Amino acid sequence: MKRLMTVGVAGLLALTGCSSDLPEAPPTVSSAPSATKSEFFDQAEHDRQLSLRDAAPQGPADKPWEQALNPTMVDTGKYAKPGPYEICFSNASVDNPWRQVGWKTMQVEATLHPEISKFTVLDAEAKDDKQISDIQQLTSGGCHALIVSPNTTATLTPAVEAACAKGIPVIVFDRGVNTKCPVTFIHPIGGYAFGATAAEFLASKVGQGGKVLALRVLPGVDVLEHRWAAAERILAAKGVQVAGVEFTGNDGAKAKSIVSDYLQRGDINGIWMDDGTAAVPVLEAFEDAGKKAPAISGEDQQQFLDKWKTEGLTAQAPTYPTYQWRTPVIAALKILKGEQVPQEWILPQPVITDQTLDQYRSQGMPPLHYALCGCQQMPGYPDKWK
Repeated sequence: MKRLMTVGVAGLLALTGCSSDLPEAPPTVSSAPSATKSEFFDQAEHDRQLSLRDAAPQGPADKPWEQALNPTMVDTGKYAKPGPYEICFSNASVDNPWRQVGWKTMQVEATLHPEISKFTVLDAEAKDDKQISDIQQLTSGGCHALIVSPNTTATLTPAVEAACAKGIPVIVFDRGVNTKCPVTFIHPIGGYAFGATAAEFLASKVGQGGKVLALRVLPGVDVLEHRWAAAERILAAKGVQVAGVEFTGNDGAKAKSIVSDYLQRGDINGIWMDDGTAAVPVLEAFEDAGKKAPAISGEDQQQFLDKWKTEGLTAQAPTYPTYQWRTPVIAALKILKGEQVPQEWILPQPVITDQTLDQYRSQGMPPLHYALCGCQQMPGYPDKWK
């Protein structure tokens, strides 16, 4: 049975974000394919993302979710119509803390626009077949614009193309699809930039010959593969030894156990992570072994930022900002008003450093909160995000 959420915007703040546990972790894998042989590696896209790290964003300085890097604008006049509007959203899932924070933020964003009379949402529960059905249902109703966060890329592409064919403006964000038919595709710079930034930091801290353990979540996920593909190249070029590459399934206990095993074999100078969720358990493994904390790349998750601040870690946090969940709602309204939007809406992807840690870290937020939610000035903050 579908979980259909059709609500008047006035009542939207009463909703709470859905939550669920992460998927069961896969068995630990001790190695990963070389990036040079990876089917996921695209040299041109890799080079583009690394160059975008230095691009100057266009848009309001205090609203990074409205900024764009090197945008090519498209005309949307054919979609213009008077409001009020029903905005529809096909969501892949809310099956991890990052998506839960983003979903809460999107709900509040919808309440900020009185021209949105109805916000209709279907959650695919991380199932491709359900999302395909969800999109069909949404485009058969009264939606004026459709937002899609695809569960997977290739399988959802035909469903998105079918939605476009119905004349409804489609906005895709977070994960992409293999078609140019959406009016705009919204995402931060990407995985190559994330992985490269973390690897550059670690190489500068551990030096040539230093040992870095790479902790990955899952194999075969494009954005995660991109993160490691970029990192692997940089570590090799800098003469850093990769002590091992392990998959953790984002299970903190498993990640801690893996690190403990490595520490019994010798010293580890740095930890590279393609997802920072397990950063704190990883650091606890060093504490339990009586070892000095390593240089580490994490993310903008509250528990990691708190530990970094309290213990003065040698750390950096590349980010995949949850504020991107605000942008699709804004884009949908621009399109329905006939305003130009970027064809590929590339959002800034800030990096948290020692110098900016206090700027991003908030007091009193839950351990699994993400600092780059862009929600700090929104109605209901901080309670709704707790």
